[in-house]
Amino acid sequence: MRPSPPPSPPAAGAREGSLDAPTRHPLDWREDAFRDRAALERELERVFDLCHGCRRCVSLCQSFPTLFDLVDASSTLEVDGVDKADYAKVVEQCYLCDLCYQTKCPYIPPHPWNIDFPHLMLRAKAVHFREHGAPLSAKLLSNTTLVGRLASIPVVAEAVNWGNRRPALRGLMEQALGVHRDAHVPEYHHPTALGRLKQDDRGDGAVAAGPTTGKVAVFVTCYGNHNHPKMVEDLVAVLRHNDVPVKLIRQDRCCGMPKLELGDLDSVAAYKERNMAVLREAVADGWDIVAPIPSCVLMFKQELPLMFPDDADVLAVKRAIFDPFEYLMHRRAAGVLKTDFRNPLGKVAWQAACHQRVQNIGPKTKQVLELVPDTQVVAIERCSGHDGTYGVKQATYPLARKIARPVEQRVRQAGADHFTSDCVMAGAHIAHGLDANGEGEGARIDAAHPVSLLRLAYGI
Repeated sequence: MRPSPPPSPPAAGAREGSLDAPTRHPLDWREDAFRDRAALERELERVFDLCHGCRRCVSLCQSFPTLFDLVDASSTLEVDGVDKADYAKVVEQCYLCDLCYQTKCPYIPPHPWNIDFPHLMLRAKAVHFREHGAPLSAKLLSNTTLVGRLASIPVVAEAVNWGNRRPALRGLMEQALGVHRDAHVPEYHHPTALGRLKQDDRGDGAVAAGPTTGKVAVFVTCYGNHNHPKMVEDLVAVLRHNDVPVKLIRQDRCCGMPKLELGDLDSVAAYKERNMAVLREAVADGWDIVAPIPSCVLMFKQELPLMFPDDADVLAVKRAIFDPFEYLMHRRAAGVLKTDFRNPLGKVAWQAACHQRVQNIGPKTKQVLELVPDTQVVAIERCSGHDGTYGVKQATYPLARKIARPVEQRVRQAGADHFTSDCVMAGAHIAHGLDANGEGEGARIDAAHPVSLLRLAYGI
């Protein structure tokens, strides 16, 4: 991150906040200054002081209440009274949802105060990881490729799923891996999505429309491949129903988001190299890239381009990757999206996933689903508090439940026929909370991916 000048009061006639279009500086993560502990602590103090004076983000993640509680309990009632050793308490509560930057903070670049809170937290995580590493449990939980491959082996998948349903074994998992015994953990599947969808299209007959080439290479994602293969099957079915040739990226690795959140930037770079080897070939051959998990799309659209701003392959993939419903709305705008829906969906409660919101594409999921006759979509624009590992770890699961509570209340109030979220992990976390509170009335609440609802509406 670029160094920032110290804050000063607004001059006469100067604007409070910024009305200019936001921008974001590249991450200078390989520079010595990025890893310098003293420089980091100076920047943390500067930004924390500005956040303390504003407090606009208090309703987002737990980072901000933690910071403000530290300030309010200090001897000076200011940031200079907070022990710098306690800064880590703020950092560990940030799960890089990006909402403070994208929806709340008035002082983001190009404002001269130059606040990028999520990337400052990322810098702090990276410095901590470089100095202290991470527990084996955290490294394992963030290695979704390895865990998914092992847990999706025949017989092993059944054993893992069986164990995850046994309270005694969940207690052992809590002790060994730090996974809270009450947290929802996903099932593992065999065959995986790659095993179920063996037939790839050649791309013949693709019809370009708007920024889309009309043929899609699906970045399956770790979660989609091992934990939710039906989501990938439904995405492929919807695209093919709309005459879009589809193939799967079959040699991919994790997008790197779990390692990013851990601060392990070297692993992010290694994953990038493995993925670019196959993605750049697909893009060069004229394929669009679509991934069903918002965090994975965001990784290729935003985080990797900011880490590698001069990498031509990274920038090419950035231009070619789409959220599924962003892609469908481009096809709709060009008049080539089919609307031959057979089944109304009724009332749908839709939680807008954070990592989809910060892509700045608008509520494309809502817009597509509302093309279905007799369908109403109630948008819930609040964070679920899940974030992949934050919502399952023993230390943070209770806080994740607290963050999810307002969303659960909105779902309850909606009285909808369906509940959905583009982030199926967030959806499952919210549904788990509703089930735990008896909202399911004896039946488990299902949080389907929106593309699964779209397939249902098409009747395919």
